[in-house]
Amino acid sequence: GQGHVTRTLQAAIAAGRVAHAFLFAGPRGVGKTTTARLLAKALNCERGVSQEPCNECTNCREIGEGRAFDVLEIDGASHTQVDKMRDLMETVAHQPIRSR
Repeated sequence: GQGHVTRTLQAAIAAGRVAHAFLFAGPRGVGKTTTARLLAKALNCERGVSQEPCNECTNCREIGEGRAFDVLEIDGASHTQVDKMRDLMETVAHQPIRSR
């Protein structure tokens, strides 16, 4: 449903110019989580970075199920306090366990 977003992300992956962070915003049900998980799979697929992740490897499956150790999904509505942001910054300062 968000073709322009998908095309932009695919172009960034193809060019090897993926930003260090992404913010997906919009009303409920537009595909923010789906798009974020697809991007995470594309960047962390065990078969290599690709516009089309395999959806079969451990990383792809765990990301798709929302249980990957190295992919952090944040609900902006529930993470508004400064202390929560400090905790988040501490968490992301560590190297990934399995993913890139």
